[in-house]
Amino acid sequence: MSSSSSRRRAPHTAQRPATQRTTAHRRTAAVALAGVAALIAAAVQSGAASAAPAKPQAGKMNAAHVAARLTPSQRVELIRHADATRAATARSLGLGAQEKLVVKDVVKDGDGTLHTRYERTYAGLPVLGGDLVVDTRSGKTMDVIKATGATLKVAGLTPAVSKAAAEKQAVQRAKARGGSKPAADSVRKVIWAASGKPVLAYETVVGGLQDDGTPNQLHVITDATTGKKLYEYQGIETGIGNTQYSGQVNLTTTQSGSSYTLTDGARGGHKTYNLDHGTDGTGTLFSQSNDTWGDGTTSNAATAGSDAHYGAQETWDFYKDTFGRSGIRNDGVGAYSRVHYGDSYVNAFWDDGCFCMTYGDGSGNQDPLTSLDVAGHEMSHGVTSNTAGLNYSDESGGLNEATSDIMGTGVEFYANNASDPGDYLIGEKININGDGTPLRYMDKPSKDGNSADSWYSGVGNLDVHYSSGVANHFFYLLSEGSGAKTINGVSYDSPTADGLPVTGIGRDKALQIWYRALTTKFTSTTDYAAARTGTLAAAGELYGTSSNEYNAVQDAWAGVAVGSRSGGGTGGGSTYESNTQVAIPDNGPAVTSDITVSGRSGKAPSNLQVSVDITHTWRGDLVIDLVGPSGKAYRLKNFSSSDSAHDVKQTYTVNASAEQANGTWKLRVQDQATYDTGTINDWKLTFP
Repeated sequence: MSSSSSRRRAPHTAQRPATQRTTAHRRTAAVALAGVAALIAAAVQSGAASAAPAKPQAGKMNAAHVAARLTPSQRVELIRHADATRAATARSLGLGAQEKLVVKDVVKDGDGTLHTRYERTYAGLPVLGGDLVVDTRSGKTMDVIKATGATLKVAGLTPAVSKAAAEKQAVQRAKARGGSKPAADSVRKVIWAASGKPVLAYETVVGGLQDDGTPNQLHVITDATTGKKLYEYQGIETGIGNTQYSGQVNLTTTQSGSSYTLTDGARGGHKTYNLDHGTDGTGTLFSQSNDTWGDGTTSNAATAGSDAHYGAQETWDFYKDTFGRSGIRNDGVGAYSRVHYGDSYVNAFWDDGCFCMTYGDGSGNQDPLTSLDVAGHEMSHGVTSNTAGLNYSDESGGLNEATSDIMGTGVEFYANNASDPGDYLIGEKININGDGTPLRYMDKPSKDGNSADSWYSGVGNLDVHYSSGVANHFFYLLSEGSGAKTINGVSYDSPTADGLPVTGIGRDKALQIWYRALTTKFTSTTDYAAARTGTLAAAGELYGTSSNEYNAVQDAWAGVAVGSRSGGGTGGGSTYESNTQVAIPDNGPAVTSDITVSGRSGKAPSNLQVSVDITHTWRGDLVIDLVGPSGKAYRLKNFSSSDSAHDVKQTYTVNASAEQANGTWKLRVQDQATYDTGTINDWKLTFP
């Protein structure tokens, strides 16, 4: 990240050719969706053009855009083919000679479209924030979604800062967060591309334990030239559920001779182990001479084991039956569970390193955190890691946590267990607070005293469990709508940021939209603005851009202060929107995004509202104009060499009374200095 005191500014001089459409971001990136431009182009107001390739029946998913249910061998073959052609793919994308692609996963749609997710290397070094998704059909590239739009190039590969200095910084950061380990587990050179201009950096991982006993896996990114800390995140992804036992359930176990074990041969060989209050290794596989596990009390160690085992099998079945996903990695291989971790450990966590879930026994070892929604929550961290890989910090970290809450809630409703009916409460059965209140509320997240109901500019600074409130609230509104209602005996009353009602489309459809966005639209750096873009694209593909489902996604996001509504603003106003992304080249020619307004009479108002959402490092580079149908330009933002802040997310008021309301309006943006690029994510016109 550059600073205003050291950065040399270069005025706009040469007209560079426009670069390939991509994205740029600050901490997090906006998702580029060229291939679905026809699905989400122009405006959401009646009269805007729409060109979805296949119009689904109202309320029904478009089968062409549903992920095909692949066998493990079919998936392996797709990955093998993608790996064999990755060099050609890199060339077709215009990647540099030192860049190489590494295949992470492939999703195949019903119409044959392939969504191939790649990581990147540069000169043999891992590129953090360099992940991308390439959509192809019949061998033709339809879309490229990148975590960064910055050109991948660094001045040199020889660090000016020593590895020891980077390690010292990371260890100090770990100590500040409660860690006690005196040395790092690993230090490696990387290219950091997740924010601003890519730089040579160190990634240092510090292990040990956090202050509450949770394993530590703090990742600290240090600029290898300046020694500045660029980023940090916790690699152990935690989540707290409830201690509700699921009653008498059927478990899939394995018999060997006269013994039974908690081994699920029907679900990838998932095993459940007893740590017996240890903190290392796998512990002991639950094994006994009969096939009846636990007695419903904490005095029997197998009770927690059976709850965890049941949660794992229900989560596996939920993903398979709902999305056609075969296990966390979609490869048919099971993870494993560990229960009775530590002494009075009040938490549960997912760890990519062991590919396992771990559960503590709660305060006084009396409340094991082995409930159904906890299992769903923890396994979903694994799914996120193996798909979008959302960074566990800032807004992307909130989306990561919310994804686990959303999917954990989906698991609870899916299981349809009378002992634990589905609800939109997280941790409602655990007594951490001493009063039996839930840990999180999806209908109104702020009821927990910490979580955000709606987006605001500093929401990414919250703990990820609290910034998740924005997406949790969105999901509740999309599923159930706003206002007071009772579901499965639980009363909810969900507000909206703009005070307008939202009509839900049902949880099943909301889950399909979120999962498709997670697996084909989100990247490691996706923020809330990009999540809105991704879920709109997913809804457009599944249900059509003129569907109630598509409009509901817009309205639910507006209900949490992310973007505008489908039918316009407040007070009877009408809003016209374009969320087709347009890349802003560095120090290049002006680019435009169009909105066509039709069906209105007379002149435009003297208080036309122009809302823009642009990601761009060093926003002072930008000059922004509104161009009316007459061709007259209205200046919204001037160039400023001293404005080093990121992004432009603002609403301007324009006296456009000289213009006819109907016609093509343009947002014109030009970067007039070197070093930074950006993206027009979304803009809208609101006629009061």
